[in-house]
Amino acid sequence: MTSNVRFGPAGNPLGYRGETVSVCNYIRKKGLDAYEYQATYGVRISKQSALKLKKNSKKNDVIISMHAPYYINLSSNKDDVIERSIQRLIQSAKAAEWMNAYRIVFHPGFYTKYTPTEAMMKLHSAINVLNEKLESMGVSNYTFAPETTGKKSQLGSLEEIIEICRTHENFTPTIDFAHLHARSGGGIKSKEDYGIIFEKLEEGLGLKSLHSHFTNIEFTDKGERRHHALFEYSYGPPLEPLLEEIAERGWNVTVICETPRLDEDALLMQKAYNNILKN
Repeated sequence: MTSNVRFGPAGNPLGYRGETVSVCNYIRKKGLDAYEYQATYGVRISKQSALKLKKNSKKNDVIISMHAPYYINLSSNKDDVIERSIQRLIQSAKAAEWMNAYRIVFHPGFYTKYTPTEAMMKLHSAINVLNEKLESMGVSNYTFAPETTGKKSQLGSLEEIIEICRTHENFTPTIDFAHLHARSGGGIKSKEDYGIIFEKLEEGLGLKSLHSHFTNIEFTDKGERRHHALFEYSYGPPLEPLLEEIAERGWNVTVICETPRLDEDALLMQKAYNNILKN
């Protein structure tokens, strides 16, 4: 059983030297069909450019997601940090609406001095404020996609992401499989391990579609350390068991490649997936 599975890079492809508003021409020409716009150091795209990107993506049937700024911490012990985080997510939601990004990926926050339960309470309160502000501004065409995080100091376990998305409207997960692997000290080893993740998502949220990230990841006892190309070192998590699970599940899945090789490794992922479908 198969469905719509897409692959693409996190950011502009390595060999691309043109304007971002036309990047989907290049992505489609390479045979890929997804693109994650990177606003990781601030939302700097104008409305005019975002609308051009939307048109370019539709012409090429390339689905767009957006990665919101890194400097977001909705569970901070400092009120001004939370306020700035909310503003960055508002900026992201506006830009996502312009460019028709179907997901706004973001890292939820850090535990800092709080217990996980206390940090989650802070985050829920901040999201309530965020949603109220967006409603008052008339911004409605957005889906926030909190991401599973790779460091043990970060709020963002699989269970926490499921709780966030179960609690708030217009929220659905981004599952970064490498982050889960690093966070668990190398816990993803088999197709069965991936199956457990999918089952938790289905049971907790009723999902049949998923936005996801994948890379080969180096980690320490504290979690994520560095991204590597797919076959540079055998840190994991393993790719083929994930693709086998996706093929059997029949979900609509977007896989965004976050290795340093971006589109080149995205093509390798796509090729491996297509080979699985043939066998």
